[in-house]
Amino acid sequence: MPTFHIVTFGCQANEADSERMAGAFVAAGYQHATCPEEADVILLNTCSIREKAEQKVYSLLGRYQGLKRERPGLKIGLTGCLGQLEGAALTRRFPGLDLVVGTGQMLKVPGLLQERPLIPLTLRPTEPMPTYVGTPPPLRGSRVSAFVNIMEGCNYFCTFCVVPYTRGRERSRPVADVLAEVEDLLYRSYREVTLLGQTVNAYGKSLRPRTTFAALLRQVDALAGGDLRIRFTSPHPREVTPDLYAAMAECRGVCEHAHLPVQSGSDRVLTRMRRLYTRAEYVEVVRRLREAIPDVALSTDLIVGFPGETEEDHRATLDLLREVGYDSLFAFYYSPRPHTPAAEYPDQVLEPVKRQRLAEVFALQAAIALEKNRARIGRVEEVLVERGPSEKEGSLASGRTRQNKWVHFPADPLEIGAVIEAEITEAYSYYLKGKCHHGHM
Repeated sequence: MPTFHIVTFGCQANEADSERMAGAFVAAGYQHATCPEEADVILLNTCSIREKAEQKVYSLLGRYQGLKRERPGLKIGLTGCLGQLEGAALTRRFPGLDLVVGTGQMLKVPGLLQERPLIPLTLRPTEPMPTYVGTPPPLRGSRVSAFVNIMEGCNYFCTFCVVPYTRGRERSRPVADVLAEVEDLLYRSYREVTLLGQTVNAYGKSLRPRTTFAALLRQVDALAGGDLRIRFTSPHPREVTPDLYAAMAECRGVCEHAHLPVQSGSDRVLTRMRRLYTRAEYVEVVRRLREAIPDVALSTDLIVGFPGETEEDHRATLDLLREVGYDSLFAFYYSPRPHTPAAEYPDQVLEPVKRQRLAEVFALQAAIALEKNRARIGRVEEVLVERGPSEKEGSLASGRTRQNKWVHFPADPLEIGAVIEAEITEAYSYYLKGKCHHGHM
C-alpha cells in the first residue's frame, strides 16, 4: 500500500485543508506515514501570508530534494496558497518537485498522482476552493477537537493580504452540510469544534436563502445540546452584529473567547490597510462584546511596521493594547506580498525598526497577559483535557479553558477528552497551572 505524509504551514484553515487532503489520500488507498522518510509521497501544504512562511517551505524543499536523490521513486508535491501564487515557477526553481497545485485542486492530488503525467498545475482564483460538500471524510489530527470549514474566501481586499488572490471570493457551505459534519463529530464523541472561514462571521451571504453566522451558531448549539464546545475563527470586526453578540451570550456551547483581528491601533494605518473601520469603532465592538459576555477573553492579530507607519502610529498601537487588554495576540512585522497594493508603497519601514517595534509589542503584551492571568488564580475553570503528560511540560497534562487559555496540571488518571474542573494555582504570560478540583464534569 503506498504511503503519504503532509507537512502543513500556516493557519488553522491550512491544517483543516491538510486533514481533508489526508482523507482523500486514504479514500484513494494510501496509508498515512508518520514521518516524511517513510512516505512514498510528501506534500507540503503551504501558506503565503508572510514571507517567513515561504522561506520555511523553500528550506524544507531543499532538504526533501536531497531525500529524493536517495530514493528516486519518491514523489514531492506542493499545494495551497504558495502553489496558487507561484505555480510552475516553483518547479523551475526546485526541479525535484513533481506536482504543484493551487488551492482549488488540493483534494484531487491523489488522482493527479495516479492518473496523468506529472505536469505542474496551478489554479487561479477564478477556480475557487471547494467548500467541502460531498468530499471524503478528513483524517483528523485530534480525537478531541475538530475543525469544521463553513466558508472559503474573502471579499475585503485589505492592501496587505493575499487571501482574496489565493482563495477567491466568499463562498459559504450549505447549512445542512455543516450540521451533518457536526452531527458526525458528536457521534464520534468529539468535545469541541472550531468553525473556520477567512471571514467566518460573513457566513451565509452567498447562500439561497440567505442566512447569518449567528443563526448557524444557534443551530450548531441546538444540535449539540450543550455537549460540544464551539469556537470560531477568524471574524472581521465589521461583521460583528448585535445578533452575533446575542448568539454568543445565549448559546451554552459557544466559548467565552473571541479572536478579533485589529492589525493596528492607528487610524491612519488602518485606512492605508483598507480595514474599513476606525480604532473607535473597533473599541466599541470590544465594549459590546464584553457587555454581552462579561468573562470573554480576547485575542487579536497585529501587523507591525506597515509601510508608512511612524513612531506615533506605533505608539498608538501600544496604547490600544493597554486600552483593550488582550489575553493574547499574534503579531508579525510586515512583509510585502505579491499582488497586494501595500507591496508597492514607497515608504517601506526599515527592517531593524520593524524588529524593534515587534519586540516592544511582545514585551508589553507579555506584561498585560501576566496581569490578566494572575487575576484567575484561585478560580475554578472548566478544562478540556487535550494532551497527556508531557516531558516538555514537566510531566503535566494539558488542556484549555473555555477562554482558550492553556492549563497544565498533574496527570491523575485522566482520559484525553475529559472535561474537568481545575483550580488555578499559578499564572504565567502564556499559560496557567492548576490542580483537579472535583474530578470529571
